[in-house]
Amino acid sequence: MYDADSIHTLTTLEQIGLVAVSALFALLALGFTWVLVQRRPLIIRVPVWLVAFITFVWASPQGYYTYYRMIFDNLPAQSVIQAPPPPEEIVALLTFTGPESLAAHSVGVLGWLMFVVAVWPQRRKNAATQRID
Repeated sequence: MYDADSIHTLTTLEQIGLVAVSALFALLALGFTWVLVQRRPLIIRVPVWLVAFITFVWASPQGYYTYYRMIFDNLPAQSVIQAPPPPEEIVALLTFTGPESLAAHSVGVLGWLMFVVAVWPQRRKNAATQRID
């Protein structure tokens, strides 16, 4: 299924770098989502997740382009961020009905992980058990 993906055109070291960059971006997106939803009611956390996911889909190409500039000679310094993705692209990523690529499917998985982070039940501190410093 992923035989034609561009990752296969990279050297092993470049592939490891790409996976590392992707893991860093994923951790940042998950952490950012967690920070944004803290102490918010569920009705707010779901829209916050959606905005965070759309922002990731919209802005992450610039981070990947920066990585590619480090491994490929002569790529110009430029912005590759375009207009925010349309709703149908977001739906296609989350339903895995868009491009059959490792990148698209990875973004879809990340979107659902961000959703889990956003809706995960949050423990409330009991006022009676809080320490007074």
